[in-house]
Amino acid sequence: MATKHEQILQHIDRLPIGTKISVRQIAKDLEVSEGTAYRAIKEAEVQGYVSTIERVGTVRIEKKQKGNFDRLTFAEVVNIVDGHILGGKDGLHKTLQKFLIGAMKLENMVKYIQPGSLLIVGNREQAHRLSLQNGAAVLITGGFDTSDEVKQLADEIELPIISTTYDTFSVASLLNRAIYDRLIKKEIVMVEDIVKPLEEVPILFSTDTIKKWHLYTEKYKDTRFAVVDDTGRLLGILTSKDIIGNEENVSVEKVMTRNPITTSPRVSVASAAHLMAWEGIELLPVVDNFKKLIGVITRQEVLKALQYMQKQPQLSETFPNLIMSNFREEKDRDTVNYIGEVTPQMTNHLGTIASGVLTTVMAEAACNELRRHRRGDMVPENITVYFLRPVQIESELEVRPRVLDVSRRFGKVEVEVYHQEHMVGKAMITAQILER
Repeated sequence: MATKHEQILQHIDRLPIGTKISVRQIAKDLEVSEGTAYRAIKEAEVQGYVSTIERVGTVRIEKKQKGNFDRLTFAEVVNIVDGHILGGKDGLHKTLQKFLIGAMKLENMVKYIQPGSLLIVGNREQAHRLSLQNGAAVLITGGFDTSDEVKQLADEIELPIISTTYDTFSVASLLNRAIYDRLIKKEIVMVEDIVKPLEEVPILFSTDTIKKWHLYTEKYKDTRFAVVDDTGRLLGILTSKDIIGNEENVSVEKVMTRNPITTSPRVSVASAAHLMAWEGIELLPVVDNFKKLIGVITRQEVLKALQYMQKQPQLSETFPNLIMSNFREEKDRDTVNYIGEVTPQMTNHLGTIASGVLTTVMAEAACNELRRHRRGDMVPENITVYFLRPVQIESELEVRPRVLDVSRRFGKVEVEVYHQEHMVGKAMITAQILER
């Protein structure tokens, strides 16, 4: 039987998109305490199908799928630009398809306005009306207002009209940054993207006997199975090691490995791979906050996902990518050195290279060098860094990584950084190798 917390989550999930949700109303409808209702609503917000909008309240929204993760809701736009809603607040849950800047004549503007768009414009009332009539929301810059007639139209068609004190350039920059960040998140494959659902996973119940494990082994050609109770909560894992020396009529509950290592669906595949390699496990159960089994992932599926990630086009760049883009590779006998200049963005307030940036450079150089010896993804586990002397802005650096030892799972690299043949930094880096 589902707990009260789970019942509230199921109730919220069934509500129509756009429905307002309040702690008091949920508590009254489901006959639970307001504290229980509050915790469940916060959990729904974490899971992504509820959003709290300032000056509006909590609203049931459409949960973002991986395919449209780079799209924002109008409610998120309000938060990004520190705006306030002039009208059409019932449409804040809708998804923004694209944004455009209204810096042209009205007759030219209409060619570009499409349903689901967001028109960024100043105090041009006719443009506000035209945008709404063509199915696009409006973001008014400069802190300007609009007419009551336009506000009423926005309410009728449930399309937001938002006002912000920022100028047009700042608004466009903020929205572009938000979408850019989402593209980075979109590239990160999560456990929930690869987990096998329960319908496809053979599971054992605590009341089953070892005989059923033998039947499952023949049927599914596997030796590791999750064990749950009658409510679906994970109790343990049963493997071939657990059944050695036991009869077929022995209960699974007596021989299983209890309290197995688990993960949650919102963990990255890279983190799950690191955990499985570190613990030496082949099967990783995925559970929710109530320890209910959602599914399982195997080492093979994790490796496939990592391979998939490597084949995807780079849609956006992270800080390590941006930092290393300033360095070029130069081969020196059996190693590759990295030559680059200290740009203004890489410095601290004193005009010398920031310690975090230099550490990133050394870690990336070490991982790149390890990849030349072993195929796989590198996860730094221990970094010992020595900053020997400060490096000024626009100085040229030469980074020299050298592999000291490499095994199937780990690699050790020494990295030296030089400026004009003087050593300015040194690091000893140990990295775990996640085989693909």
